[in-house]
Amino acid sequence: MRLKEISRVPFGSPEKYRLKVSTDNANTVVAAEALVRRGLTLRQAHLLMNRLTTNGSAVVELPLVEKSGALVKELSKVGIVARLHSPPKNLDVKAIRKRIGVSQAEFALRYGFDEATVKNWEQGKSSPDTASRTLLKLVLVNPDAVENGIEA
Repeated sequence: MRLKEISRVPFGSPEKYRLKVSTDNANTVVAAEALVRRGLTLRQAHLLMNRLTTNGSAVVELPLVEKSGALVKELSKVGIVARLHSPPKNLDVKAIRKRIGVSQAEFALRYGFDEATVKNWEQGKSSPDTASRTLLKLVLVNPDAVENGIEA
C-alpha cells in the first residue's frame, strides 16, 4: 500500500497543544494528517492518536504551526478540541501562601520547597521555574490534594 503525500506547512513556530476527543466518532486519520503537515512524523502522529483515543486527551509539541486558529479549526472539524498548552505564567507566591494562611517556613515544608527559595520568590529576587510554577498553580487550585499527594 502506498501512502499519500502530505504537504507540510512551509513556515511556522513551535507550539504545544492539549488535545481532547470531543465526539465518539473523531476522525483520527484526518487529525493525524493535520499534525504531520505541522512537522510530526507519521509514526509520531499515529502514536499520539492512539494515546488520544485511549486516554481521551494528550499533549503534543508541534514543530511548525503557521496559525494557531487554523489548526484549532481544522481539528475541531474532525472531533478533536485543541487548546494551547503552556505552564502558568507569573504567580504571586505570597498571595498563594497567604490564601492558605501559613508562614513561609510552613509553606516550604508542606510543598517541598526550600524556605530561602520561597523568600526569594516573594521578594522578587528570583522567579519559580516551570515545574515550580506548575506545582504552585496546583497548590492554588487545591492545596490539600497537593499536600496529600506528596504524603502518598
